[in-house]
Amino acid sequence: MKKNVSNFAKIYLVVLVGLFGTMSVAMATGSTQIWIPSTDIQGFKTVHLGIDNYIRTQKDANGIYGSGMYDMGLTTGISPFTKVQAEIGIDYLNMGDNNVLDAKNYDLHPIYFNGKIALPEDSLFKGAPAIAVGAYNFGLKKGLTDYNIVYALVAKTIPVVGRISVGYYSGNKALLVDENGVAANSGMLLSWDRAMPEISDKLWLAVDYQGGKNYLGALNVGFSWAFSKNVSVIFGYDIYNNKKAFYNTNNVNTNSFTTQLDINF
Repeated sequence: MKKNVSNFAKIYLVVLVGLFGTMSVAMATGSTQIWIPSTDIQGFKTVHLGIDNYIRTQKDANGIYGSGMYDMGLTTGISPFTKVQAEIGIDYLNMGDNNVLDAKNYDLHPIYFNGKIALPEDSLFKGAPAIAVGAYNFGLKKGLTDYNIVYALVAKTIPVVGRISVGYYSGNKALLVDENGVAANSGMLLSWDRAMPEISDKLWLAVDYQGGKNYLGALNVGFSWAFSKNVSVIFGYDIYNNKKAFYNTNNVNTNSFTTQLDINF
């Protein structure tokens, strides 16, 4: 396991060198709420390790719980400026694809990229919302993992209420489809999140929603507990919009329980 992490880190460093060398941002998920992107950005030179697990909680058409998902990602902040922030990241995503001899096995192509640029709240003027534009799930296998999702978000923290985020996303219409193979590659992004100092400084609550009849569309609820300054865990539940979203397969997009370990270095 230690060797695998080391090799993964080497790949990540190579990618970063390439990105800086070409002065471009490659696009897997960056800083998120529970499921959708957020307007948050990793601090300059901060390296964030995220280890996310999604465990199916309902049986599929075959009477089994089916494969979950596993995502290990590294994200780092690359902007030294406080009013214009940016991050880039790389993810290793395992979707539990058992078709090991199938050329369309997603798990044979597990590397995805993401990136984001954001203006924090009050950057443009006092009272201004946070604004973010970004991209994720940029896979390397054309026609299979190149979901190429781009999005824009605005977020505003309201005293007592918490932070409200609203946005929109769009991706590869050939891959983000409904159960009939019809393009379902775009939709709303909505979220509410709030720290809960009334209960504990370590507690954070969130609800988010990604629209669309593709396999990514979902309503998600959960909370985070900070075990230390740099280590926290999100516990959440994912309710998918379209249980039959996997076109031309017998798979069912059953709901899932997620744990997401976040560590900042």
